[in-house]
Amino acid sequence: MPLSSLPEPVRRLAAWCVVVLLVTGVVAVAVWLCVTFKTAVTPLLLALLGTALLGPFYRRLLRLRVRRSLAAGLTCAAVVAVVGGATYVIVAALIDTGDQIVASLRRAGRDLAEYLGAAGTSLDDVAGNARSLLGRFGGTAAAGVISGVSVVAQAIAMAVLALFLVFFFLRDSGRALAALRAFAPPSTGDMTEAMARRAFRAVEGFMRGTTLIALIDATLIGVGLLILRVPGAVGLGALVFVGAYIPYLGAFLSGAVAVLVTLADRGFAIALWALGIVLLVQVVEGHVLQPLIQSRTVQMHPAAVMLAITAGASVAGILGMLLAVPLTAAAFGILGELRAHYGSGGARQVSASGGSAPDS
Repeated sequence: MPLSSLPEPVRRLAAWCVVVLLVTGVVAVAVWLCVTFKTAVTPLLLALLGTALLGPFYRRLLRLRVRRSLAAGLTCAAVVAVVGGATYVIVAALIDTGDQIVASLRRAGRDLAEYLGAAGTSLDDVAGNARSLLGRFGGTAAAGVISGVSVVAQAIAMAVLALFLVFFFLRDSGRALAALRAFAPPSTGDMTEAMARRAFRAVEGFMRGTTLIALIDATLIGVGLLILRVPGAVGLGALVFVGAYIPYLGAFLSGAVAVLVTLADRGFAIALWALGIVLLVQVVEGHVLQPLIQSRTVQMHPAAVMLAITAGASVAGILGMLLAVPLTAAAFGILGELRAHYGSGGARQVSASGGSAPDS
């Protein structure tokens, strides 16, 4: 039966099904390629995130008439100093207070096991079973240590590669746009550049907003825990800062750890105060900070964020959770540009006039 004999709604539905299948196939192949070449793709994505975060500082140096290569080098040196200093502070705080936090969590586990009675499982039993397993499979444990060392070495190598990529992305951003226009068909050059700029602005807004929100959350919760005299308050604040880069889930986990530590060391009443502080900060973040800081650059529904985090975790674990939201923000930016372009009849204007360069 020829397609022309089918009703118009059926033909339209069939066309949309073909489009969905094609897009799904392209996305599946892209994800497979990213997973296969993750050693090269991961530094690339991290470098793009770093470039989006450091772009304003680099442009400020350019406005001060600093040469492009020198400005990119100074930006990379600044990020090494800041990240290195912050990492040292966080690691030192976690090392100094790590034993206290672990001991507090163990006490909290024992208390919960006592409250639950026979249904509870003591953390001491879990630790004992873990020790027996390690004693039984010592060779496997040694192999795990060696594997862990190789993972750390690989992570350091990827971080160094990402830093070099940040330098080149900052210095040669204009060349990258020119290359993108050269690869695109002549009639779609302006549209391709506009989509790239829109996606990068979305990632840039997400990174700056998330960093600022993470700093505010960590400061408020850390100060509150210090006032309550919770052991390891600085380390818990650092944990809140790192967890804030995983929307919703990271804040929940870091807040739960803070409340459990408070419950074990300061009692039920102080734990309620700590829970109140964590909930208050989360309410302020959700109703004040998020709309004020990120609503102008990244507009995504919470359901879309949760789905993106779940998909990222299923593909690449913790790294996928970290990268899922900014990549989704970039995709939403591209879709927004397409909707604005074709919804306003931009395609007809470009085809008629040859296109015009988008605003920077």
